[in-house]
Amino acid sequence: MALTAGLDVGSTTTKVVLVEGDRMVAYDLAPTGASCRRAAERLLASALARSGYAPSDVHYMVSTGYGRRLVAATDQTVSELTANAVGARFLANGSTVRTIIDIGGQDSKVIVLDEQGQMTNFAMNDKCAAGTGRFLEQISRALEVELEDLGRISADAQETLAINSVCTVFAETEVVSLVAQGKRVPDIVAGVHAAIAKRVAQLARSAGLIEPVWFDGGPAQNAGLCRALEENLGVPLTVPEHPQIATALGAALIAQQRV
Repeated sequence: MALTAGLDVGSTTTKVVLVEGDRMVAYDLAPTGASCRRAAERLLASALARSGYAPSDVHYMVSTGYGRRLVAATDQTVSELTANAVGARFLANGSTVRTIIDIGGQDSKVIVLDEQGQMTNFAMNDKCAAGTGRFLEQISRALEVELEDLGRISADAQETLAINSVCTVFAETEVVSLVAQGKRVPDIVAGVHAAIAKRVAQLARSAGLIEPVWFDGGPAQNAGLCRALEENLGVPLTVPEHPQIATALGAALIAQQRV
């Protein structure tokens, strides 16, 4: 069977997935940094080395994401929407997916699928950092906590404080003000999650959300954000084991179709 590669070159994180037939061989991810091309090349080399393949073994490579056109060795580029839909359907392993919510580093996307898994509508927020992974990064720095700890911290909240600003800069100032007032950090984090969830839920409703709903992207690893989004939408969310790689996996599967 042919070995193919999928690269999702995001604004904050680059992901690579290797697929052989219908089997995922390896995956890797790392911060994108200043050079999309270097990040993609390093990750591809690392994934190939760990799986025992050489670069010449890759029959076809598809890139997607923010920096997809900057990857020199790619055979084809596709949109994140298309790749995410393909990856989500594969990871769902036969279960139905009708709506995908993908929160990335600098944008949020909602993809609506028909019963055959084809995209019928989408909505995207790519003009403002509010409701994105970048927003969570800013808040974690302002609170001086690790980004990956936000979900655990919010579980200890006794109340959900209101974060009124929809702008990342002003919201960060609001968070700093709440800290100065002596408000509990878990209550602040719960408020941040609620503010993001409200914004993403509005996006999902504008796209015409249909259940079952799939949630992927790096922030899907945040259990507190997942809970807040479920409460705001009033529907359960399915989160895959490795939510960050769904789009890169979709790109690798599209490469399989090309082969």
